[in-house]
Amino acid sequence: MEFLTKKHISRRTVLRGLGVTMALPMLEAMTPALTAQAKAGKVRLAAIEMVHGSAGATKFGLQKNLWSPAAVGKGFDLSVTALSPLEPFRDDLTIVSNTDVRNAEAFELPEIGGDHFRSSAVFLTQSHPRQTQGSDVRAGVSLDQIYAQKFGQETPIPSMQLCIEAVDQAGGCSYGYSCVYTDTISWADKASPLPMIRDPRLAFDQLFGVGATPEERAQRRAEDKSILDLISAQLNRLNREIGAADRVRIANYLDEVREIERRIQKVEAYNKSGEVREIPMAPVGVPDSFDEHVKLMFDLQALAFASDTTRVFSFKMGRDASSRVYPNSGVTTGFHPASHHGDREDRILDFAKINRYHVGMLPYFLKKLKDTPDGDSNLLDNTLVVYGSPMGDSNIHNHKRCPLFFVGKAGGALKGGLHLKAAEGTPMANAMLAALQGIGVTDAQSFGDSTRAMDLNELQTTTVAAE
Repeated sequence: MEFLTKKHISRRTVLRGLGVTMALPMLEAMTPALTAQAKAGKVRLAAIEMVHGSAGATKFGLQKNLWSPAAVGKGFDLSVTALSPLEPFRDDLTIVSNTDVRNAEAFELPEIGGDHFRSSAVFLTQSHPRQTQGSDVRAGVSLDQIYAQKFGQETPIPSMQLCIEAVDQAGGCSYGYSCVYTDTISWADKASPLPMIRDPRLAFDQLFGVGATPEERAQRRAEDKSILDLISAQLNRLNREIGAADRVRIANYLDEVREIERRIQKVEAYNKSGEVREIPMAPVGVPDSFDEHVKLMFDLQALAFASDTTRVFSFKMGRDASSRVYPNSGVTTGFHPASHHGDREDRILDFAKINRYHVGMLPYFLKKLKDTPDGDSNLLDNTLVVYGSPMGDSNIHNHKRCPLFFVGKAGGALKGGLHLKAAEGTPMANAMLAALQGIGVTDAQSFGDSTRAMDLNELQTTTVAAE
């Protein structure tokens, strides 16, 4: 660990121990050593997919504004929509409604019926997957990987891919599609889908064990030591080199790390206890509770962004055709059956409750980003959160009026506080192309089936007319 002076330390300072490499959050002592551009930090990207579309894509849902608000521009009302949990962050919210994901549709007769088994491969690639159950899979480079390939090499981990549902099905799924299309949303190139991490323990060890061997990580876990025990000597030395404000910031950061570690250990202890599990086949580090699982994954992303361990996450919060029940949503019907609501108004309203519940997971993450200093602002100002689905009305498996919104100022690229309603037939790829350009991929001239980059800061005052 090297310091520039007694007052200035490198942004790349780390604390090391057996099987542990811990990067630090942004400190005041690092600021003088940075340029004005670096002081604000590079933009972080968190791309989140939730499957099965939305209740708001139905005729009834459009009439009742069950997904996006009625008003466009700035004066929108979220109260009746599935986005109502985002009200505290409306100034950071950019809603993009009425876009389509045509590349998730069937192009040829044999593809009909396979929407659930190709959609996830389309969300971040906006490319049409090749129908195959073999190894010759093909889609496109995903948005998160385009960004990671340009900026990810500046961090210890170029990108990480997380998920909640099981993604370990080998071989072919239904309608002639490989299961890999359903199992990931990240593609390094057109033929290289990236595996996703479901187990918070595995994600924790990767984030705080950069460069450690599997044996070192296993030894640390076997000794039941906190990672903080293994860096105490270096931490004491660092605390002597920095000011009081930075010591408080590091203490708060380490408290967060320890709390996440403790929660993972508690989950593992319960899952090893012999108690009957709700998800008996899940890895030992995976909580049975959806809420707890999602929060752990969000906590890990926030810590990684704070320490600049990685700037890129993709997060798959659901798996197509999952029948998981979400008791906290107030609906007892499984997710996939609820999405096939038969166009009945009462069942559409139930599905809207599930949509609202899923969106309601985000404020926990957004608040952590907002409360974390980053240069002269905070992490949310320097982050682009993408949330959406490649499906529209799941009852009929269409891909029109698909859910999409952005949260965060993306380093100044987004003004926020806007609802943009696209013209009929607008590809979702237009919004994603604009987002890519806004976060620094300025050489991107097209993405998927884009026709042009959408203006994500356009102040609309009336509904956009169909072209």
